[in-house]
Amino acid sequence: MMTTDAVLWAFVAVLFVLGLALVASRWPVWAKGLLVTAVTALYFWSDAALEQVWGWPSRHALPERFVLLAAVFDEPAKGREGALYVWVNEIRDGKPLSQPRAYQLPYSKDLHALLGEAIKKTRQGVTQMGTTEPKRSSKGLNWLRPGSDEQVVKIRDLPAPQLPEK
Repeated sequence: MMTTDAVLWAFVAVLFVLGLALVASRWPVWAKGLLVTAVTALYFWSDAALEQVWGWPSRHALPERFVLLAAVFDEPAKGREGALYVWVNEIRDGKPLSQPRAYQLPYSKDLHALLGEAIKKTRQGVTQMGTTEPKRSSKGLNWLRPGSDEQVVKIRDLPAPQLPEK
């Protein structure tokens, strides 16, 4: 919480300096307008950045390897798109990280079914491991098209750890 308080007070200080600049300076009107625009943009940028810090689901791509912890399905209805929310622990260096992360994925029936089966197995005590890879497109140059960072998600049972021999 200390970090978000610091960001809040820093923004208050920037607004105070903006107020002083607008009232006490002899800057041209266009410079004052540019300053107001910049501070407004800073507000929206910091709001989006803090949303990631405060625990809202990330819209970034899932990690390449992860342990599935939970999933919530928000099916599409009239007037709104659905979404799939998953909580995962990223696997790095062969070990799951200790802090889970929430991700928001676009809704698809196939992914809904896959995650539903994985959650059933998780409830039965079978840990589920997921892997992702970028979705291949026949059109080429995916990196040029925004929103083309779709992933293929595969989920399987987590292999039993291999214990060293005595």
